[in-house]
Amino acid sequence: MAGPSRRGALGSGQLTERERVLDPGSLGDHIDRLFRAAWAMSGSRHDAEDLVQETFAHVLAKPRRVRNADDLGYLLRALRNTFISSRRKAARRIATDGLDEALEPADPSRATRPEDAVATREVFAAIADLPDAFRDALVAVDVAGLTYLEAAELLNTKEATITSRVFRARARVARRMESPSPGVEESGD
Repeated sequence: MAGPSRRGALGSGQLTERERVLDPGSLGDHIDRLFRAAWAMSGSRHDAEDLVQETFAHVLAKPRRVRNADDLGYLLRALRNTFISSRRKAARRIATDGLDEALEPADPSRATRPEDAVATREVFAAIADLPDAFRDALVAVDVAGLTYLEAAELLNTKEATITSRVFRARARVARRMESPSPGVEESGD
């Protein structure tokens, strides 16, 4: 299995049958799904790019163990942990005024359909404003494309809980998209 150099790099000895070392060359296969998940978490395209880059830098810093072929699950957990850590760091820093997001240039892939770009930005902003538990479930299932069972394992909860959270998160996002102005929220959750 693992030779002496791998054991030393991974810390606790040999790999089990179900474990393997994450292949750094395969990370590019998951970049689109991770980017969409990061955008939904952060609500900003720019922050999503930074989040994915920071996650990759963290994951590539040393060899990582993954179970079976669960690269995406591992990477989504790492992305979520990086996001939470960055929010905690930001909460400790003095807030400064940033650039207005309305000045963000249009996504070149959507340049022929600007109405789609606006709608996407609004949906991701609505997802980013959800409470953490709802946002994480919705991102895992609807944005990253995990099954309810995979999302439950990723978020360390029951599948029924994920089903409920996704349903409620979708309802909140739909209500926000239907509201006459972005600052108006209906009560009832």
